[in-house]
Amino acid sequence: MGFLIEINHPGQVHLLRYVIDKLDQSNSNFIIITKNDKSITNLLNAYKISFINIGSKGKGTFGKLFKQFVFTYRAFVIAKKNNLNKGLGSSFTNDLLTIFIRDFKSIHLSDDDEEMVPFITRYSYPFASTIVAPDCIQFQKFKQKVVSYSGYHELAYLHPNYFIPDPIILKDLEIKDGEKFFILRFVAFHGHHDVGHIGITLPQKRELVNYLIKLGKVFITSENDIDSEFEKYRIAIRPDKIHSVLYYASAFIGDSQTMTSEAAIIGTPAFKCNTFAGKLSVPNELENKYDLCYSFQPNEFQNMMKKLKMILKDSNSKEIWNQKVKNMWKDKIDVSAFIYDHIKNL
Repeated sequence: MGFLIEINHPGQVHLLRYVIDKLDQSNSNFIIITKNDKSITNLLNAYKISFINIGSKGKGTFGKLFKQFVFTYRAFVIAKKNNLNKGLGSSFTNDLLTIFIRDFKSIHLSDDDEEMVPFITRYSYPFASTIVAPDCIQFQKFKQKVVSYSGYHELAYLHPNYFIPDPIILKDLEIKDGEKFFILRFVAFHGHHDVGHIGITLPQKRELVNYLIKLGKVFITSENDIDSEFEKYRIAIRPDKIHSVLYYASAFIGDSQTMTSEAAIIGTPAFKCNTFAGKLSVPNELENKYDLCYSFQPNEFQNMMKKLKMILKDSNSKEIWNQKVKNMWKDKIDVSAFIYDHIKNL
């Protein structure tokens, strides 16, 4: 008896980090599998989390489909060999194992609206035993499977029960007392759910950077190779330190869903610009209910700049955001504790 935990994205390392700690402390039997992706494996290594690499991701629709068969077979072998009867993760593999292993239960951790992840909704959710998701997400096709909670994925690791910002990071980044700095994040849009979507364009990046460098330091983190003109702004820190950087930043601006929510949840004004703006329940709640972040379509970039400039002119913006965060925490739970209790009792 035990757990097969699949990690398919760097954000899932953070999401499951404290659940893994709880499983380890309770001497539970579990094995972690992941793909050959440095952004994931470097983070797992930074947290000293053992894992099995089941191969590299495919490219293109057919390449990804073929590799999914490979991943499912390798996960099947690992689960059978080690008597693992529960799967935990946010991708296809564990859900598909319910077809091939009798009495195997798959817990799918989701924070996506059904219409935003059509492939998962069509080919993964039907085989999941339960779908564990924030209560702000409305499910239509799989209501009977959903276990809702008052929180977000990001609160599994950024809840005050776990997250303590490290001020040493300011010294590492050579940030002086009172000096403003900004974190920018540009993503690749290579996921199956990203087809047809775009983020901040190159000219928009230039305008954004040229404005911010007049106010303070600029640091860029990116899934892609950074455009050569921005290479000097690339942040050089260990990946497990990024949330402390976000906490102390004057603002976050980017086209990343996850990092926008992370910044908002720890009290940093967060601005997102991509074609997902206004379409996702989690950032919509953070924006509309708690006023912690702001989302804009790429053709609304100038509106985003106006809002950003207005917020940055307010010297009390960080204090205001900290109070907003406290108001949000009153409504939310310890997500890691909730996930752990659910999977142990399923």
